[in-house]
Amino acid sequence: MRVLRVLRTLAVGGAALAAMGAAPAHPDIPGPEADLAYHGSATMTGGRVDVRFTPRNHGPSAVPDATVRLRWSKPLADAQTLPEGCARSGERVVVCRTGALAADAVGERIEVRVRLRDASSEVLLELDTVWGGGAVDGNRANDQQRVLVLDTGDTYYF
Repeated sequence: MRVLRVLRTLAVGGAALAAMGAAPAHPDIPGPEADLAYHGSATMTGGRVDVRFTPRNHGPSAVPDATVRLRWSKPLADAQTLPEGCARSGERVVVCRTGALAADAVGERIEVRVRLRDASSEVLLELDTVWGGGAVDGNRANDQQRVLVLDTGDTYYF
């Protein structure tokens, strides 16, 4: 009887840890597993690029915070006004915090406006996860986006 009680306690405790994200969701992946994705749009007019996107965590574990990188194929102007939670990390790169993302939930929309250093008829924008809050993402395909944005004022979705 006592052995059954101990086994039952261990099983319930292990299930609770897995539900909280403290135990790996998949036995082959070390640590909690989360599947981050980014979807949104980009528009360019007169060398100004407006990017709006929403992070999503397909789970199974929550992510306390993550960092997404936005990389442009052309250099950015030296002076930029970036939203709170975003910072310049290179000549062509801006990184932004996503904030906490619950499992199977959508995060807050992120809006970034940058100016290119020189006029260009097009720019390639790449988004990807730099840091996933300690979670392992077994499906990196949907957290890496590439979109060619033409300087036409048209909206391009990703």
